[in-house]
Amino acid sequence: MCPHSLSLHTLEHHDAFIERHIGPSVEEQQAMLEATGFQTLEDMIQRTVPASIRCDIPAELDTPRTETETLERLKAIMSQNIVKRSMIGMGFTDAITPNVILRNVLENPGWYTAYTPYQPEISQGRLEGLLTFQQMIMDLTGLELANASLLDEATAAAEAMTLCKRMSKAKHANVFIVDEQLHPQNISVIQTRAEPLGIEVVIGDVASLMAQHNYFGVVVQYPDTLGEIKDYQALIQQAHEQKALFCAAADIMALVLLKSPGDLGADVVFGSSQRFGVPMGYGGPSAAYFATRDAFKRSVPGRIIGVSVDSRGKPALRMAMQTREQHIRREKAMSNICTAQALLANMAAFYAVYHGPEGLKIIASRIHRLTNILAAGLSSKGVTIVNTHWFDTLTLELGFARDAAYERAAELGINLRKIGDTRLGITCDERTTREEIHTLWKALLGETHHLDMEALDYQLIENGTPALPASLLRENEILTHPVFNTHHSETEMLRYLKKLENKDISLAHSMIALGSCTMKLNATAEMIPVTWPELANMHPFAPREQALGYQQMIDELDQMLRAITGFDAICMQPNSGAQGEYAGLMAIRNYLRAKGEGHRNVCLIPTSAHGTNPASAAMVDMQVVLIDCDAQGNVDVEDLRNKALAHKDDLAALMITYPSTHGVFEEEIKEICAIVHECGGQVYMDGANLNAQVCISKPAEIGADVSHMNLHKTFCIPHGGGGPGMGPIGVKAHLVPHLANHPVVQVNNDNQNNTAVSAAPWGSASILSISWVYISLMGGIGLRQATEVAILSANYIANRLNEHFPVLYTGRNGRVAHECIIDLRPLKERTGITEEDVAKRLMDFGFHAPTMSFPVPGTLMIEPTESESKAELDRFIEAMVQIRQEIAAVETGEMTAEQSPLRHAPHTQADLMDANWDRVYSREQGAFPAEWLKDAKVWPSVNRIDNVYGDRNLFCACVPVEDYR
Repeated sequence: MCPHSLSLHTLEHHDAFIERHIGPSVEEQQAMLEATGFQTLEDMIQRTVPASIRCDIPAELDTPRTETETLERLKAIMSQNIVKRSMIGMGFTDAITPNVILRNVLENPGWYTAYTPYQPEISQGRLEGLLTFQQMIMDLTGLELANASLLDEATAAAEAMTLCKRMSKAKHANVFIVDEQLHPQNISVIQTRAEPLGIEVVIGDVASLMAQHNYFGVVVQYPDTLGEIKDYQALIQQAHEQKALFCAAADIMALVLLKSPGDLGADVVFGSSQRFGVPMGYGGPSAAYFATRDAFKRSVPGRIIGVSVDSRGKPALRMAMQTREQHIRREKAMSNICTAQALLANMAAFYAVYHGPEGLKIIASRIHRLTNILAAGLSSKGVTIVNTHWFDTLTLELGFARDAAYERAAELGINLRKIGDTRLGITCDERTTREEIHTLWKALLGETHHLDMEALDYQLIENGTPALPASLLRENEILTHPVFNTHHSETEMLRYLKKLENKDISLAHSMIALGSCTMKLNATAEMIPVTWPELANMHPFAPREQALGYQQMIDELDQMLRAITGFDAICMQPNSGAQGEYAGLMAIRNYLRAKGEGHRNVCLIPTSAHGTNPASAAMVDMQVVLIDCDAQGNVDVEDLRNKALAHKDDLAALMITYPSTHGVFEEEIKEICAIVHECGGQVYMDGANLNAQVCISKPAEIGADVSHMNLHKTFCIPHGGGGPGMGPIGVKAHLVPHLANHPVVQVNNDNQNNTAVSAAPWGSASILSISWVYISLMGGIGLRQATEVAILSANYIANRLNEHFPVLYTGRNGRVAHECIIDLRPLKERTGITEEDVAKRLMDFGFHAPTMSFPVPGTLMIEPTESESKAELDRFIEAMVQIRQEIAAVETGEMTAEQSPLRHAPHTQADLMDANWDRVYSREQGAFPAEWLKDAKVWPSVNRIDNVYGDRNLFCACVPVEDYR
């Protein structure tokens, strides 16, 4: 095409993003259409998507913008933010991200585009990072077991409560005692979680409440929200005498200097790791930590990284005790942590690795020293400090002078915390400087305070620092493992991070065709704003007038998502898909109670549903009733009708995924929704498969009352090796009064009595910018094309593979939606080759396996997304066809299953170098099964891992270096 013949409009938009996001070119799309039996994309949609649900592109969506235009516009919006120095505290503090971690982890697609490490042989790098995180947490908390992170501190507090309920021997107790000096957001989320479970939350002075109630658990903040450090040993002993458990929400930086809660006797310790090098981001994402006693390991929420061995006896890491996960346990799950914060947990761990124990002690000591100098100066001028002891937070009693002091500090560029009517809170952090202490003195004491910092510092050195109680000073060493004492130069740290990165497969290597997980392009233009200072350095509780840029971006994303889904309102607070499910079901539950129908508690769930669905229903105290599916994978409408009628007096909701988890567009979806509504229930539509609906159909118009949107799937927030995620929910108007609010910053003035589901008002707000950028770049036209090509790619793969591996379910005209399930069960019966063998063999071809054994055991669920080129799809198809030929060799008796390369997969460099190679196939067939691998090969760093050994010999701490030799 000659550029001279193009219009000015075309020339101006030659750098439009749509063609960069959508993998197959127009010519490749046409070839895929012809191979699949379609004439055009529109023809494909008409023959695949039921006419009753199709819609036009929403007029409210803007036309596509170029990357330059989009980033310039977002920069202009975010320039409205006034990023003052945050000294508000309350679990969020300014932190310094070491640049070597910023560039090589947070901004590195090798880290942020990886998937949850369910295939551990090609996930050893991030697994090692998460194991290091666990070791760091165990060292700091003084407990024997830590998980690989939770969503945020407030949800971790709720998980601590439910663990206490499960494990406490005070079996007839139903009271959970909450210290009134817990951070308010922690209290709010505890209240939210407790109410449907029938747990009585009592808030007040812990010592008094423990004397008054029969309780199963207690939670305190250490140091508390006012900054006070208390010795809880006596109360812990008292709780244990009552057979109750004691929990502490602990500041991770304070624990560097303070005696660990585990040493005090606490049973559960949790908190945020944000201040270990992770930006505040107006609330997130940042990883919560959770530690407890080894005796409770079978009841720990979320994921635990454990050490096992591979087939050569070499130490190898994996997610331990996976049967605890809700995708298997379903309504019997203990919690619903489908998303941890893996990327941010790794960042926090690497922060500790880079600084080491001595570096952390210097940082913590500097924070504490500056706080002491600030306190000494204020005390010398007659200011009343409420605290007796502190680490980094002071609470001042200023009386009627409080508001004036607050305003003076704000004018000088520092945000402080208002407490009650007369108090002011100040939290120092890693960024605090001498100059800021002088500024605070100026704000609180006036220009002529005449305080001498050097003199005050000298006095503190001479007289000691009684602000830390002598009985609570840490006496034991921390972070003694070599990993924390080796990589302190940038050269060593860079190589350490690169070594770990090289052990993993991410989207930087090849397609990750995971059904229901939608591993699509996370474009660089979408990721760049996340680390802009005006996004990264904003405290979630900063005055809203300082966050006008954030508010505009969130409001515009709200409008975009409403246009796409048809809902009347969006709640941005849920910070994972599972949190979205939970928030949506809570809105339904509260709506029914407000109508006087609180007795409705039955939730209908198809057997094909995500395991998170029944887990979420159980968390809001709904009774799960399963609905059968027919031979084509559709919901059995008659079974649904019969069960809905049978429960019409107590039906609360239907949870349904659309398109179905079986990968088809259900023809009767509108009828299904109507049946539920006629029987008095609400329809919850799981948004995991929204990528097949965007600008094709709208959940609200289909009949859904509420749906969550996985922004980390459909709208391009990266998976980050198992988190971050965001799961906003869209609701119809009647559910709006029942959405989550927040105790610190009101999200909706109409819902002032509603409690929170997450720690921050808008969840992990900084990464909302990723979805805002994506939708702005694509516009309605691009979003429609993306959905069409996602469906095309799935049908292309299904069509090409069907003659080798039968596609289990199809919808209208024998077509699939955005994903397809291939059935390996007949081959397994004939040969003994399993779906796991195929998954491991794909690693030898450089591919991460599709979703294994879900939703149907013995199958693989493949979702190629719109972002993969035809060449990449063809490479994947070639790999699968070649694997089928290897299975055929077992079928014909050429070799046994045990002798085949599938059973020995994945092949490592150790295999290739083995002098005793005695296999019936060649080294080349084992390690280089496709020609393209000779040009670029990704080597699994370990052989197949022994899962049984790992669970029988649970070990979740860093492995001694010698064990790897």
